[in-house]
Amino acid sequence: MTAAVSAAEHRILIVSDNDYEDLELWYPKLRLIEAGAHVTVAASDGEKVLRGKHGYPCRSDAAIADMEADDFHGVVLPGGFAPDKLRRDPKLLALVRQFHEEAKLIAAICHGGWIAISAGVYRGARVTGSPGIKDDLVNAGAIWEDAAVVVDRHFVSSRKPDDLPQFCRAILELLARNKK
Repeated sequence: MTAAVSAAEHRILIVSDNDYEDLELWYPKLRLIEAGAHVTVAASDGEKVLRGKHGYPCRSDAAIADMEADDFHGVVLPGGFAPDKLRRDPKLLALVRQFHEEAKLIAAICHGGWIAISAGVYRGARVTGSPGIKDDLVNAGAIWEDAAVVVDRHFVSSRKPDDLPQFCRAILELLARNKK
């Protein structure tokens, strides 16, 4: 059994909206809270009840428009259909670029990588994601790998819900390494 990794005192932003992949939001949220992190879920319209693809609700804590990268140690980008809408939000793309410029955690799973693609931060990065966005990742300049989790610098990426244990473990290990 591996030792538990603490995320105490880390502040993590999860961005999502309606039609998120239920497990890809909830599993990291609960795992990070369990490890001691403070998690904020932000949505395009502020505080509201988000509807997951499979019907599991999540109340958002804040509006993406009110978020500042300086307030967080990293961002998690869950998949589902929500990233296709969110990647059109200029404020969110600017936030992701700032996380990248400051080498803070950017964790994307499944279709969540679409947000990082639209923010222009994946060029030259080794990543994975849903096979459905493989061409998008490659065309954005990323180096795509078919693996449960890929960690490259401050990027953590995974393909699908089955990869969530490895995804969350990699997030926690990266946060532990970057503890300031």
